[in-house]
Amino acid sequence: MTNIFNNSLIVFVLSFSTLWFSAWFGASVLRKKLTLEEGVRDSFGVVQAATLTLLAIIIGFSFSMAVDRYNQRNNYEEGDGNAIGTEYAWADLLPAPDGAKVRALLREYFEQRLQFYKVRDRENLRQINARTAQLQIEMWAAVVTPATRQPT
Repeated sequence: MTNIFNNSLIVFVLSFSTLWFSAWFGASVLRKKLTLEEGVRDSFGVVQAATLTLLAIIIGFSFSMAVDRYNQRNNYEEGDGNAIGTEYAWADLLPAPDGAKVRALLREYFEQRLQFYKVRDRENLRQINARTAQLQIEMWAAVVTPATRQPT
């Protein structure tokens, strides 16, 4: 079962409509029923300014953290791609049948890593992590065997 709050468009529409209704209700209904005296209005203005300033700071920090996380994720993706590309080139150092096996495993590993960065479902993520770990074991075994035969 999927959570509706995992879809950013639905969250945006719900938040926007709720905030719009609240603003409309406060501006049209409550303004007619509640009036502030002049002394209270000045104090209310100060509290309102302070509250909006704090809200702006919270929003700024939230966006900053989101941008940092996005950049970190891009760096991890780039590092994965570079490491896989390097290993693919190093597969040429192995004997031909072992090199072909390692290249095939690296292609499958690459597909799993792409899925890792695209998937949102936790169950699929667990399966991808398990398959990735299995592929790492298979690649290590494929490299260790020829390396022990020819230690040079």
